[in-house]
Order: sequence, then C-alpha cells, then structure tokens
Amino acid sequence: MTGGERDRAVAGRRLLPWTGADGRPCYLVGDGTGYVSRLADEIEDVQIDMADHLLGHAAGLLRERGVTGAELHYLALRLSESLRDVTRVAESRGARLAHRARP
Repeated sequence: MTGGERDRAVAGRRLLPWTGADGRPCYLVGDGTGYVSRLADEIEDVQIDMADHLLGHAAGLLRERGVTGAELHYLALRLSESLRDVTRVAESRGARLAHRARP
C-alpha cells in the first residue's frame, strides 16, 4: 500500500476487495453498515476461503511426480491472483483496525 492509499484508508475510506476496470483500487466511504460494506465482507470471506482451498490443491499437486510445466504455470497464476486478493483484504482490514484504534 502506498502512502497515499494508506492516507485515504485511514481517513475513513475502506479499500474494497475488487478493483476498477483500469485495475486501480476502489474505496468506499461510509460507516461500514451499508449494503456495499456487507457485500465487500462477503467477497473477502469468499476470497479467503478460495485461497485456503487453492493452497490445499497446490499441496496435493506438488506432491505428485508427473506434474507438467503447464500445470505448474497455471497453479502459479492462480496462487498469484489469490495472494493479490488476500493481500488486499489484509490491507483493508489492517487500515480499518488502525483507524478504529485511534481516539
């Protein structure tokens, strides 16, 4: 998270678990109780669950001896996407925790 992104998150804006069409981060301003906040919570939970399942799949695939380069490439792409998603979730939740901890 860059300094500017962190400043916006701390100022009461929530980093959402998706990006805009141009790949830039999306933010929500609000008290955290509205429809979009609940939708973001649900999507974050799905992203974390998907990452957990992908890690299990990766462990099983990597135990196999006959894995092809194409399979490993595909796995690396999915792991990269998943890591990007859960990193965004962690940044969003961390910024909200830091914002709430301030008096």
